[in-house]
Amino acid sequence: MNRLLTANQVAERLGVKPGWVWAQARAGRIPHVQLGRYRRFREEALDDWLRELEGPTGVDSMPTEAPTPRFARRPDATA
Repeated sequence: MNRLLTANQVAERLGVKPGWVWAQARAGRIPHVQLGRYRRFREEALDDWLRELEGPTGVDSMPTEAPTPRFARRPDATA
C-alpha cells in the first residue's frame, strides 16, 4: 500500500506552506483522500500529479523539426 502523507509532509516536500496545501486540496487541485475530517495525500498520486504539472520532458518529446518562423516568406512568393 502507498504511504499516506499529511499536509505538513506534503508542504515540506513541495517547499510551500501547509496552508497552501490545504487550500489546493479544498479547491480539488491536488490529489487527496478524504478520511472523515482528515485529508491525506497518497505519495504515488502526488508524484504523478507533479509529473503531470511538469509536462513532457526529455529527448523523446523534443520537436524533430525547427518551427517555421512566423513571418516566413512562402516558397512561391516572388522577391
